[in-house]
Amino acid sequence: MSTTRAIVITEPHRLALRDVTLTDAGPDDVVVQTVFTSISAGTERMLLAGRMPHPMLQFPVVPGYETVGRIVARGASVPAEYDGRWVYVGGARCFRDVNPAWGGQAATLLVDYRRVVPLDEMQPDHGVLLALAATALHGVDLIAGTGQNLTGRRVLVLGQGPVGQFAARIARAQGAWVAVSDRVASRLERSVADLRVDVTSESLVAALQQPVDTIIEATGSMAALSDALPLLAHNGVILLLGYYDELRLPYMPLFLKQARLLTAKEWGEGDLQRTCALLAAGVLDASALITHRLPVARFEEAYATALNDPECLKLVIEWDG
Repeated sequence: MSTTRAIVITEPHRLALRDVTLTDAGPDDVVVQTVFTSISAGTERMLLAGRMPHPMLQFPVVPGYETVGRIVARGASVPAEYDGRWVYVGGARCFRDVNPAWGGQAATLLVDYRRVVPLDEMQPDHGVLLALAATALHGVDLIAGTGQNLTGRRVLVLGQGPVGQFAARIARAQGAWVAVSDRVASRLERSVADLRVDVTSESLVAALQQPVDTIIEATGSMAALSDALPLLAHNGVILLLGYYDELRLPYMPLFLKQARLLTAKEWGEGDLQRTCALLAAGVLDASALITHRLPVARFEEAYATALNDPECLKLVIEWDG
């Protein structure tokens, strides 16, 4: 049986880089040699803390769903066109002796070829942002489903982490006037928006002056959303793009404004491919969002930085592949 190196959460708050045993490759599988991974601050923070509300939470576990690598082998049923291609892998369940859960933080992955996303036209390391960009695209699509054409609409995006950054870029590309807010100046500097508000020094209400048609919440903070509710126009839409242990909002402003509350999970079918096309075409610019890089040998430092450093938007772990 073959093995590969993987980052393993052995128990809450404890990481290790060690060998794990791979399953056998099937006729529909490709073998992906990992070159870049990243750390999903929301998901992996909860997983590392042992509080992920998910039936697959069982230690030891291989985290990660933001992997980019090259296909180095393929099964008999895989088309020859997949040979050598750069691909994004949103996790893999290919280990015998550990819980794969998401499974992306490993040097070698075995995955059904129909689950990989080719990155032929884009810079490969930008592929680690594909999942978060697709999540933002999926959320903004939900707003259109309420009948709101974003052209000419006023949109406020709370939080300029990667999902909020992409949500603002997508809304603006669709013709919206976009304001963004955050507590970290360096994140606002990387934003693509018509108005940037540092809420540590300026009131959102004073800065915007007029109501907004849509609030996109991407901080994960109910307090941040509560503070912004006075800005919502009548019949306005609130999109939740963060993750929340519970919803705690004052009901009166929602009631008076007949607000519509939308929740978005991750990406939907076809969203990864659509997002890849937007990144490749330059409609979405990812280059400013990769702020840190570390080799896999410094995995503990990488996790500490990605989870605790507010200056870190996206950290790329570089493997030896």
